[in-house]
Amino acid sequence: MKILIVEDAPSDLKLARVLLMSAGHEVSEAETAEMALTAVRENPPELILLDLKLPGTDGLTLLRQLKQDRMTQEIPVVAVTSYPDYWTQQQALEAGCRAYLTKPIDAKALVLRISDIGFERST
Repeated sequence: MKILIVEDAPSDLKLARVLLMSAGHEVSEAETAEMALTAVRENPPELILLDLKLPGTDGLTLLRQLKQDRMTQEIPVVAVTSYPDYWTQQQALEAGCRAYLTKPIDAKALVLRISDIGFERST
């Protein structure tokens, strides 16, 4: 599966990249919401792993923009946050996320959730 990781923390980005590539996924990266929008339009991913705390435009705002655009509204998004008290699971799901994970990332949970979404898309 082609996955866009939207993450500004280098260590979290590296961990997600290694985990997803090890699971056989093709990975691209963006560090900001603006970079993510450009990446999605140039090379649409099959899934987006989205950190909710980004510099400038936050992840939920980006998610709402993606869900309002016909070209991107069907791309599944998995939200990731270190701030579950600020960006709640309910907010993320209401905005259109397929899944919500908290940091530190549980490697097994991430790979399993991505696989589940990939399976849902193929059936």
